[in-house]
Amino acid sequence: MSSLTEKDRPIVQLLLSTGTCPRCILRFCSVGSQTLYRHPYKDLMKDLEEFLKKNQEKEDTVCFDVVDPPCKRIRLEHTEEGPDDVNRNGGLQQIPLVNNENTAVENLAVKVCNVCLGVLQEFCEVDFVKKVCQKVNSADYQFTSFVFSMSLPPQLSVREHAAWLLVKQEMGNLGLSLAKDDIVQLKEAYKWIIHPQLSEELGVPADGKSLFEVSVVFAHPETDEECHFLATACPDCFKPAKNKQSVFTRMAVIKALEKIKEEDFLKHFPCPPSSPKNLCVALEIQCNNGAVFVAGRYNKYSRNLPQTPWIIDGERKLESSVEELISEHLMAEFKADSFNFSSSGREDVDVRTLGNGRPFAIELVNPRRIHFTAEEMKGLQQTINNSSDKIQVRDLQLVTRSAIGRMKEGEEEKTKTYSALIWTDKAIQKEDIAFLDDIKELKLDQKTPLRVLHRRPLAVRCRIIHTMKSEYIDEHHFRLHLKTQAGTYIKEFVHGDFGRTKPNIGSLLNRTADILELDVESVDVDWPPTLDN
Repeated sequence: MSSLTEKDRPIVQLLLSTGTCPRCILRFCSVGSQTLYRHPYKDLMKDLEEFLKKNQEKEDTVCFDVVDPPCKRIRLEHTEEGPDDVNRNGGLQQIPLVNNENTAVENLAVKVCNVCLGVLQEFCEVDFVKKVCQKVNSADYQFTSFVFSMSLPPQLSVREHAAWLLVKQEMGNLGLSLAKDDIVQLKEAYKWIIHPQLSEELGVPADGKSLFEVSVVFAHPETDEECHFLATACPDCFKPAKNKQSVFTRMAVIKALEKIKEEDFLKHFPCPPSSPKNLCVALEIQCNNGAVFVAGRYNKYSRNLPQTPWIIDGERKLESSVEELISEHLMAEFKADSFNFSSSGREDVDVRTLGNGRPFAIELVNPRRIHFTAEEMKGLQQTINNSSDKIQVRDLQLVTRSAIGRMKEGEEEKTKTYSALIWTDKAIQKEDIAFLDDIKELKLDQKTPLRVLHRRPLAVRCRIIHTMKSEYIDEHHFRLHLKTQAGTYIKEFVHGDFGRTKPNIGSLLNRTADILELDVESVDVDWPPTLDN
């Protein structure tokens, strides 16, 4: 049973007289009944008026009996004083009860709450719920559940703190106590009210783990400056952050309220807090779907196509990229805001990727469409493949965020197979290169190549050439098939990079060598799963 009792009378009487709404009064009384908060506003006001008129000797009431179990309780400590002493010592007798019930209800119903600034009043009504749902439906998202979030103006925490100090002082005069943690959080109470209404209107359940978020940002310009005094009292709590427009964030204000002394707070802020003239405003009603992840493998057949957009000093060098040729179709079908591309390594602009292709994954941010069948994914794959002869994708599929980690696991231990067309300055015969086939597990010391030094830190990396197989072409050309440790710079292994890679093909053959063409023949990563394409 969660009901108001005589112990709650001082809180109800005090807060009601100072301009606090009935739902905030229930919060300060630690009422944990979700059902009770959903009662119509005017009914709650009438019930509170009736409660205050009941015989103070009676310990329990019937008008607030509900079936839900309480989530929190006030820690009330009785002293030796009985109920008869409460009014004598508490100083609450001066707070008048309005005899004309209807007048009282009408007057208080339209008054903006001095604690929640109207959040638990106007914004719990059907009209606002429909406004939120209209916004959701017009955004055209696919979703099967939702999670609701809200952003409150930081001054609400200041006002609640002031109300709590007022109540705590009054309760102390009565030999009772109220801990701040016992107050039901405003966000929690609001969600108890709003969740069933949103769920009914949208036709899907509320679920804390849902990837579809409906959020409302509240503001109250009239009282924006009410928390500014805290910056003087607790300057350490308010530090500028690059991604924050104001230092007065909710968390900073809460931290300051925990730190400031009660007497210092009371010097700067009225208790009880004054009644505002205006309600809060809903600045933004936003929808957001959690990211969807698509994985696959790509082949690159062009020697004039970068993996990602090639932009130098703000100038684009080539018109397209692997990333863009794939993502533009995914963005269109998933109706996403943006994307993030990642892959198992990367090839240079002039390097082809053959064989089974290179694993990749794309994160699609805030997609409107999220449900695709296997057949639809196969069709999307075909659309990508038909759009360009420079790339092809295979095994296109939806994956989870955690599964993408497998693409990056053991990156140093992976192996990759390459085919390199090599030129030498001095004439060679087949027997001159045959010894390369017998070299196994060749260890290299590779200093960061000059060509990537502008974007990679200077370091010496140890890499391994597991096997090599030569294929003689003519006196100045041969093809070399290599199986290497992932991360090996193949071009530098061939020409030596002015001695920065040791040993290299040039030093092994004792002549100048250079690479004319390079192909990636396989990336030995068993991910994503192979599909029947």
